[in-house]
Amino acid sequence: MTNYFRSSVNAIASYVPGEQPKRGAQIVKLNSNENPYPPSPKALAVLQNIDAELLRRYPQPFGEEFRQAASKVLEVPSNWIVVGNGSDELLNLVMRACAEPGRKVVYPTPTYVLYRTLAQIQAADIVEIPYNEDYSLPLQQLVAVNGAVTFIASPNSPSGHAVPIDDLRQLAASLSGVLVIDEAYVDFAEENALSLVKEYENVISIRTLSKGYSLAGLRLGFAVANPQLLDGLFKVKDSYNIDAIATAVGAAAISDQAYKNACVAKIKASRTQLATDLKRLGFRVWNSQANFLLVQPPKKNAQYLYHKLKEHSILVRYFHLPKLDDKLRITIGTDEQNQALVAALADLLEIKF
Repeated sequence: MTNYFRSSVNAIASYVPGEQPKRGAQIVKLNSNENPYPPSPKALAVLQNIDAELLRRYPQPFGEEFRQAASKVLEVPSNWIVVGNGSDELLNLVMRACAEPGRKVVYPTPTYVLYRTLAQIQAADIVEIPYNEDYSLPLQQLVAVNGAVTFIASPNSPSGHAVPIDDLRQLAASLSGVLVIDEAYVDFAEENALSLVKEYENVISIRTLSKGYSLAGLRLGFAVANPQLLDGLFKVKDSYNIDAIATAVGAAAISDQAYKNACVAKIKASRTQLATDLKRLGFRVWNSQANFLLVQPPKKNAQYLYHKLKEHSILVRYFHLPKLDDKLRITIGTDEQNQALVAALADLLEIKF
């Protein structure tokens, strides 16, 4: 077959997202870090009352309705916000604007594997620096590379740990390139890095409505940064990258902080209980500030358990990658879902629970 693609595209392996079962399948789905609770009733009301005129016309090119709503919630000017088709599009915008052959893209590993894919697409020079065993940030090594783009996921996936703000501050002050703080899971964390965006013009915080707001299917994310930094992203953004429905529903969802916070509180409580139950089964469980847990089975037979759980109609995430191939990443579900998981694991491990 004729080769139609750039060499950088030919060389990469496609990013593989978590498995999505067919709609209606009786599955306990704990593999994609989705929120187990429904979206805000206020967001659903907007969706149910969409004016047909919104569909006939092109949407707001900058998602202004959402920008205004997010501006009020976050207490930042609306022109410090860029809206994207999920936070993944915003990661891609940074890459398209800042990365190219000869420029370095840097991040600690293990982390979100899409960073590598996006950097490979741009044929950028990739520098992966292993996390320390305790998941403390390899700060001096990151500073020494001084990449054109440095990615830090906090909380990180798949480990669930949050990077201390003082470490992020020191990193921002030491880099001449862009520091991307991927805060996809920040709604479940104890602190956030928004203050650093105001302190440093090279820092961008990227967030999503997929996790805390139960809107993974809507595909709406946003980033906060100094307008001088956003100017470059607007140059590579598609003209109408956010549809009118997402803008309206997202604005209602982010405005309903009381509902989001109530769901987050339930997930945090369930996270604590699930961690306790898994430890009783002999699992090693890493502390998490996200809506998932990274765990190591007592026999380190993660791949076996992944397949066996799937036979029991329970999906968790397994990564066949260095430092992860003996571990599972488990999304926090409802208490009923979590208990179904624990019961299945106890049965597979032949442990009375």
